[in-house]
Amino acid sequence: MVRLITLLFPVLCVSGLAFSQEDSLKKRIDFILKEKKATVGVAVLFGENELFEMNKDRYPMMSVCKFPLALAVLDYLDKNDLSLDTEIFIRKSDLHQDTYSPLRDRHPQGNFKMSIRELLAYTVSLSDNNTCDILFGYVGGVEVVNNYVKRLGIAGMSVSATEKVMHEHFDKQYLNYATPSSAVLLLNAFLNKELFRKEYKDYLEEILVRTSTGKDKIKALLPEDVMVGHKTGSSGRDKMGLKAGDNDLAFVRLPDGRQYCIAVFVRDSEENDKANAAIIADISKAVYDYFVLNVCN
Repeated sequence: MVRLITLLFPVLCVSGLAFSQEDSLKKRIDFILKEKKATVGVAVLFGENELFEMNKDRYPMMSVCKFPLALAVLDYLDKNDLSLDTEIFIRKSDLHQDTYSPLRDRHPQGNFKMSIRELLAYTVSLSDNNTCDILFGYVGGVEVVNNYVKRLGIAGMSVSATEKVMHEHFDKQYLNYATPSSAVLLLNAFLNKELFRKEYKDYLEEILVRTSTGKDKIKALLPEDVMVGHKTGSSGRDKMGLKAGDNDLAFVRLPDGRQYCIAVFVRDSEENDKANAAIIADISKAVYDYFVLNVCN
């Protein structure tokens, strides 16, 4: 059973870890967030039984929703005894223009086949919005992904919109949401439970580690010998410059194999993108230092 350390401003509730230890982490994060014009949620799962959380609330996932999508795709393959090399036909009409899509940029004419393996790499490692929606369609829609998350017992997360829908209006970027704790619990379930065959698990872990987006977020200030597998998310801005979401969800693994899961979600930020990334990187470093000094020892 996960023991929850819930840190909700301005009330502090403590269970599990020593008060003085995790209160020092809270104070460090408070200092990082001082005078920042954004709402920031943090959750960290140390092992499988100590959950640290600050500012519990719903946050727009943005492209972090591609992680539960990837889980649902692998579950679909597993249940239907299909290979990662199963191919899908990509039509030109699948490659929408007004969205981020390395696949479209490389193959603008469409009308070709691509394996699920490659589509997952584009979706997770490169955060391609078109391949995301192609995979949503492949498994049967967003409701299939949402139901899969619920079957795993994850509360506080909702997947209800494709990338195409989220691009229709600024407010629709809030449709796919998660609490930071729901995100780390889902990631932990992937890492520690047998959700599908090992071949699929190993591949998803590989493409999470290969993620090329968000190098200035969770992994930015960590030692080079620490392995980070992560999925980032970033929204557009409204006419006033407000950014709906800027996120990173990751597992952090030390060379000796010990690891933790961390989510830092930034919502409704008036800060620029560099400042948002720095918030995430600084919190990540604070958590890493805490883990090494207080959890590993």
